[in-house]
Amino acid sequence: MARKKRGIPVHGWLNIDKPVGMSSAQVVGAVKRITNAQKAGHAGTLDPFATGILPIALGEATKTVGYIVSDVKDYRFTARWGQATITDDIEGTVVEQSEIRPDLQLIQDTIPSFQGTIRQRPPAYSAIKIDGKRAYKLAREGVDVDLPERDVEIYNLSLVRLIDSDQATFEVTCGKGTYIRSLARDFARKLGTVAHLTELRRTRVGPFLENDAISLDKLEKLWQCPAEFEALLPITTALDDIPAVAITETQAVRFRHGNDVATPNLADGIVCAMDGNSPIGIAKVEDERLFPIRVFNI
Repeated sequence: MARKKRGIPVHGWLNIDKPVGMSSAQVVGAVKRITNAQKAGHAGTLDPFATGILPIALGEATKTVGYIVSDVKDYRFTARWGQATITDDIEGTVVEQSEIRPDLQLIQDTIPSFQGTIRQRPPAYSAIKIDGKRAYKLAREGVDVDLPERDVEIYNLSLVRLIDSDQATFEVTCGKGTYIRSLARDFARKLGTVAHLTELRRTRVGPFLENDAISLDKLEKLWQCPAEFEALLPITTALDDIPAVAITETQAVRFRHGNDVATPNLADGIVCAMDGNSPIGIAKVEDERLFPIRVFNI
């Protein structure tokens, strides 16, 4: 006999404004508790000291998480010059200091070299796995973690303001896999000094925007009447850039059972299969046939 799932079936996305001090996993746990959803997951980890956009997928929306993780993200961060920490952020102990403080002109002159495709080494204290174990766990155990450099995309980097001689706030638009802690660390080195992050806020993840985000406290208050809850976004929120393809009721039955269906005159590529106004899954079109990749059980 199959084990009965705990909770209720809830399908869609929540645009959560993560508070400082909570891990991404803790936020997912809080959302599950508030909504009593059977399944939940997040798209793109945020460090505990960071705040801002943390998209949470509920139910069948978890099958679309991969399409959000790859989306462009916006961040606002504050770098503290003259102190490097073991974690590259405010939570770590200081391991190096410098008396050098960059001026406005030097910062502005250096920004262009950190735009476009750049090489970046992730922080030792990161969630990247090494032989099946998280890098930050190895680092805490005293293991010398040396993660390889990789290419990341910085679409825009701009100085927001100089707070004082010790701190500056920036905004950045970047691609998948970019570590803002590493960006601040490397930027400071280029300026001839060292730095760590004192604040980090994510302001956009693909279609999820800061102005539309809700706090956990607000979610708890509004969820008292789920049927009228307007902040639950549709499963297709993560699929904005994927074409929708309508199929017939007969084809939809076959699709839901994992079978391919004929789709004449459609170009090859990834699409969202629709049964009327309802999304039924993510599919691949190849040689004028539609092959299910992920079927939504709703």
